[in-house]
Amino acid sequence: MDQERKGHRWFAAIYDRMTASAERSYMKAIREEIVGGARGRVLEVGAGTGASFPYYNDHADEIIATEPDRYMLDRARRRAEEAGRPIELRQSPAEDLAFDDASFDTVVSTLVLCTVEDPAQALWEIRRVLKPSGELRIYEHVRYDHAFGAFWQDVITPAWRWFGAGCHPNRDTASIIREAGFEFQQLELMKPVPPIPPMVFSRPHIKGVARPS
Repeated sequence: MDQERKGHRWFAAIYDRMTASAERSYMKAIREEIVGGARGRVLEVGAGTGASFPYYNDHADEIIATEPDRYMLDRARRRAEEAGRPIELRQSPAEDLAFDDASFDTVVSTLVLCTVEDPAQALWEIRRVLKPSGELRIYEHVRYDHAFGAFWQDVITPAWRWFGAGCHPNRDTASIIREAGFEFQQLELMKPVPPIPPMVFSRPHIKGVARPS
């Protein structure tokens, strides 16, 4: 456990610098669409360092963000103070959300479901706290849809998990979302990162909106 905490502290320390180029380029438009579309009472799971916080707008009446990693959460608190709107932060894993059933209009998940220990349980929890008319708004990197790419994702995953604080580049996240009882209203497969190592192993991404089915 001590080794894991140290690894996460190191990852939290470099995360914003490591992702700065992506955030300045393609991530800006994606966050504007996915996060900016959040409405009503909003839950963001796995908020990380709070990279999404600047993209919420006045359509979000209340924002609660959860993050299990205490080092990430420390950085998210600073981002929340700079966001210009109230954001409540809680240390909590996505698999165990301490909220009432059907209590959120929107749940936001960006680059989270690759990292949670049990994505199926996390999605059941998200479905539980989401209103029947609510939206799950996602942006996630996912498994390749061809055997060659998926094979190499499987090969690299053990090392990738260690470096990326538990990240699994080989998860078929869209299928897991459907199996948890969601139906996609919008779903787009994207390949926004260049096909060069190491980014090629996490090149396929999906963005979309799903509702409880």
